[in-house]
Amino acid sequence: MPFDPKKVEKASSVEKQLSSFKAPCRGCSKKVTLAKMRSHVTTCAKVQEQMANCPKFVPVVPTSQPIPSNIPNRSTFVCPYCGARNLDQQELVKHCMENHRNDPNKVVCPVCSAMPWGDPSYKSANFIQHLLHRHKFSYDTFVDYSIDEEAALQAALALSLSEN
Repeated sequence: MPFDPKKVEKASSVEKQLSSFKAPCRGCSKKVTLAKMRSHVTTCAKVQEQMANCPKFVPVVPTSQPIPSNIPNRSTFVCPYCGARNLDQQELVKHCMENHRNDPNKVVCPVCSAMPWGDPSYKSANFIQHLLHRHKFSYDTFVDYSIDEEAALQAALALSLSEN
């Protein structure tokens, strides 16, 4: 059954279980209810010390892409109509076609606004058509985000000349 964010209900039975079961903190071993564990772990000095000593991220193989830091999320998007989250590009197209096909509101394309060249204030007059025409493929397959537009154009021209 498709997930509908408008029909979300609290799972009171799960909340009750989380409030009644205790487990030891992975840092200080203090027994804490599962409902309060996340809050405890964020303030536990031993856990913070353990996290400070964790090794830093290093790619397994060399890559041209930058190491994750403040890189915008270009993998999942939020529906600009209803706020449904964590939709990849194909899921966003499918979701909008199924749920918002006749919505006349002008909205900002979350895919375009996540791109370096995107305008986060531009509202598409016909978002559904925009999605169907502009987002049939994933940009990650074709774009190296670490180079600017001019360098990308030069690389594309060089590649096209070398293929003949």
